[in-house]
Amino acid sequence: MMILNWGLESFKWQRMISKIEKLSFFRSYQAVLTGASISFFTPNRIGEYFGRVYILEKASHIEGILITILGSMSQLLITILTGTIAMILINPARFYDVPLFTGYLYYSFIVLIVVLDLLLLFLYFNVSFLSALRDRILRSRLKKLRKFFGVFARFRKKDLGIVILLSFVRYIVFSLQYYILLKIFSVPIPFFDGIVIISLIFFVITVFPTIALTELGVRDAAAVSFFGLYFSKMGVMDETIAVGVFSASTFLWFLNIVIPAIAGTVFVYRLKFFRRNFNGK
Repeated sequence: MMILNWGLESFKWQRMISKIEKLSFFRSYQAVLTGASISFFTPNRIGEYFGRVYILEKASHIEGILITILGSMSQLLITILTGTIAMILINPARFYDVPLFTGYLYYSFIVLIVVLDLLLLFLYFNVSFLSALRDRILRSRLKKLRKFFGVFARFRKKDLGIVILLSFVRYIVFSLQYYILLKIFSVPIPFFDGIVIISLIFFVITVFPTIALTELGVRDAAAVSFFGLYFSKMGVMDETIAVGVFSASTFLWFLNIVIPAIAGTVFVYRLKFFRRNFNGK
């Protein structure tokens, strides 16, 4: 599933980057792993954008970065949307005793999030409008950057729909990974409740800015907190469950972040950018 996870991301990036340069699936996979390796040490994995585009030989790197950001936006949007749905479903998931998840304040927050979700969807499917507004957005000092924003006009709504669908399928894959790991580590939780809590955890990880090295702490803290609330309400929380939740969260991070980052180091030195710096040219 780890290979499938990053394979889907590679296929998605291959389709998107084909707007400016044709790449084989293997080259796209190589670029994605390289980005994963470089992003391991950067806040919110922004190094991923630069790591990927240096594999391009003909196309503009700036356009490549903008396309990569658009792809990341689609994945972020799916995480936010599913996190919002999870918050709406959290009451049936037996969180009644938590003040945050009850009362008018909670429902007002849900309405606000839904409105923001709709706004994000509108912006995503109308991203080409940035091409029309580039002259107003970018002042004279940034005149050279204006032409690069025209790359967004190449994405039709159908293209964006396919991209966000691939992002959703990928989200399903790593959510199932998480749930399977919970079962492997003997955490007794029904599928529906487990997926709801997993969606909340991914949402929290997305909201808090981290680097991959510190993301593990945020991930584990969120997992222990949310699953702890769930099992405490049921009156079955014990050390075995806590260890199982912690182990599943840690192992998922190792599978989907650490191993791809290590694999990506094989390709990092092959990038022209690094060869120039190491060789002093």
